[in-house]
Amino acid sequence: MQVFWCEHAWLPDGPADGVLIVVDDGRIASVMVDQPPQGERLPGLTLPGFANAHSHAFHRALRGRTRGDSFWSWREGMYALADRLTPDTYLRLATATYAEMALAGVTSVGEFHYLHHGPGGRPYADPNAMGQALIRAARDAGIRLTLLDTCYLAGGIGVAPNETQLRFSDGDAAAWQDRVRGLTPDPNTVVGAAIHSVRAVPRDQLSAVDNGGPLHVHLSEQPAENDQCLAAYGVTPTALLHGAGVLGPRTSAVHATHLTPEDIGLLGATRTTACFCPTTEADLADGIGPARELADAGSPLSLGSDQHALIDPLEEARRLEHHDRLRTGQRGRFTGSELVTALTNHASLGWEGTGTISPGAAADLVTIRTDTVRTAGAAPAQLLLAASAADISRVVVGGSTVARDGEHVSLGNVGILLRDAIAEAWA
Repeated sequence: MQVFWCEHAWLPDGPADGVLIVVDDGRIASVMVDQPPQGERLPGLTLPGFANAHSHAFHRALRGRTRGDSFWSWREGMYALADRLTPDTYLRLATATYAEMALAGVTSVGEFHYLHHGPGGRPYADPNAMGQALIRAARDAGIRLTLLDTCYLAGGIGVAPNETQLRFSDGDAAAWQDRVRGLTPDPNTVVGAAIHSVRAVPRDQLSAVDNGGPLHVHLSEQPAENDQCLAAYGVTPTALLHGAGVLGPRTSAVHATHLTPEDIGLLGATRTTACFCPTTEADLADGIGPARELADAGSPLSLGSDQHALIDPLEEARRLEHHDRLRTGQRGRFTGSELVTALTNHASLGWEGTGTISPGAAADLVTIRTDTVRTAGAAPAQLLLAASAADISRVVVGGSTVARDGEHVSLGNVGILLRDAIAEAWA
């Protein structure tokens, strides 16, 4: 039994003061408000643990090393990195990347995993060696993993995969299914699925990419994807996925940037989650998607750090609001509660009973200091618009402290881990 006393905590109905949280066997047993300090004190504002709903862990080695004028030129640099990785180097890079997420308050990550095979597409002795590296990395970093094993079959609509893309491809959806059956969930791991995009999976195989768990898909990130889909199939990517039965409450559409009003209606009506990655969408010049319209249509929202140009869920939430302000010329596009809900959408990753400070929920807690140069003077209800990951003082996952005052409790200095892992990846 553990007892945490929070100066302020974000409960299901908003911020409250003097919140006492009793934890039993990794889950919250009781929550009481207006309590005097007792137990382990958490000064500042405590929120539920954050869900990073979209990650490509190996992209972390690209931060500060990319060139080019578009998403497509950036992709060539990403391929150069993918060509170099092995299960061992990926383990070290992913461990450091997930540890950086832990410092930033992430307690569950959805890994959109498509780097499956060795050079030239040759399977490793264990066909899931790269996935197993990710499973171990998340466990060592102290955060939960949803491994979204990704089907990636083609280099474009009607285009064979190039040399690098052979590392991603299983040949067809049936072979993808056979390999994924070798992945086993565990208490720290959900095994889900992903369709890389309508560019990478032919229409006649879309419906076969499913294992009954969370299902994610890159959707309309670039106008060129829409143009190619319309030319090949006569419909938008959203309509194509809907026709194949892909959309629904288990599905997350990642980016959802360049949508028609009809696309928004389909995503909302099917209760498909829309996962926004604002720092990546800005870094890659993707554009700004219709977040408010999707939410109003019925799509739950989630947030991801994607290529990790920045790992800071608080910044992703702030940019969700700010990007919609820039797009519409209006302030207050999302309430604080809506931003917290997007930050903590663990259900989109298959982790039910996670993401709230309430009895029965997983004891995942993130405490933000209210006395830093960024946060001093901010009201708790508006702290999300002021704080950054650097202001996080404590991260608790399942009742266990994973990070404290910018240091990972079991892995130590994460900056050194990242420096060494990235150098090795590029060596």
